[in-house]
Amino acid sequence: MSVLEVSDLVKHFPIYGGLLQRQVGAVRAVDCVSFTIARGETLGLVGESGCGKSTIGKTVLKLMEPTSGKIVLGGTDITALKPAAMWPHRKRIQTIFQDPYSSMNPRLSAGTIVGEPLENFGIAKGRERDERVARLFERVGLRPDAMRKYAHEFSGGQRQRLGIAKALSVSPDVIVADEPVSALDVSVQAQVLNLLIDLQEELGLAYLFISHDLAVMRHISHRIAVMYLGRIVELTDKRTLFSTPLHPYTEALLSAATAPDPKRRRKRRATVQGDVPSPANPPPGCHFHTRCPYAKAECKVTSPPLREVAPGHHVACLLR
Repeated sequence: MSVLEVSDLVKHFPIYGGLLQRQVGAVRAVDCVSFTIARGETLGLVGESGCGKSTIGKTVLKLMEPTSGKIVLGGTDITALKPAAMWPHRKRIQTIFQDPYSSMNPRLSAGTIVGEPLENFGIAKGRERDERVARLFERVGLRPDAMRKYAHEFSGGQRQRLGIAKALSVSPDVIVADEPVSALDVSVQAQVLNLLIDLQEELGLAYLFISHDLAVMRHISHRIAVMYLGRIVELTDKRTLFSTPLHPYTEALLSAATAPDPKRRRKRRATVQGDVPSPANPPPGCHFHTRCPYAKAECKVTSPPLREVAPGHHVACLLR
């Protein structure tokens, strides 16, 4: 059963101009995106900077209101919920930030930071809160006596463990992780990713994992959605994606990565020309046709739907 269902999600940002500052256009950050995540599953969102990955994460968290579409969390439609009505559901979906230090109050101790959600949601106070926080510290690999330290006294990897502990404090069903290891050293990245995997197996957590790093995606994801200019162009399990990519953009991403699969190194590199078009003025038809080496006339006028071409393998390409 899915714990998170996103259907036809759209997020546009208006562009204002002229003397009267009227709306003259819109940035199409997310353009009709749909996906589901089951309990205990990790769905990875991968793509170039500006493709809409983080906007999806913020919209799913209801930090931004969607332009249209539907977001269902644990069977409850939260799409149109106002902040007061959304509050009881917030503990069911938490986030891990790319830079945990910027989200932590430097004047508060680490124990207070991790225990803050417990008080905000009325789960625990006083001694009970401190006991829960101590157990959370141990669960994420930190010593309980570190509760008295401040954020600047921790290393980058330790601060990210604090962020994970804070997200876990309210026992969520879904965690949105937005580039959670991109600022860490490679060796520390592996430790944090393995911690997330262990916690998922232990608690049955569902992750929406956002990253541009295919090696990280391959390590932690069960399924991967490849995004381009606000749309998902390919969605399948990670093994199929790396062995049999069907969309030209996916082929180019894998080719640009540092030998993601030894068997692929002898093959001719798939490349794309030009720059990513502006999301304020995307190309008609298939958004990728301006850079696709296989584009035909039909690609310039027809927008391909995301369709299932093999069991569990969805692709948005007229050539498949």
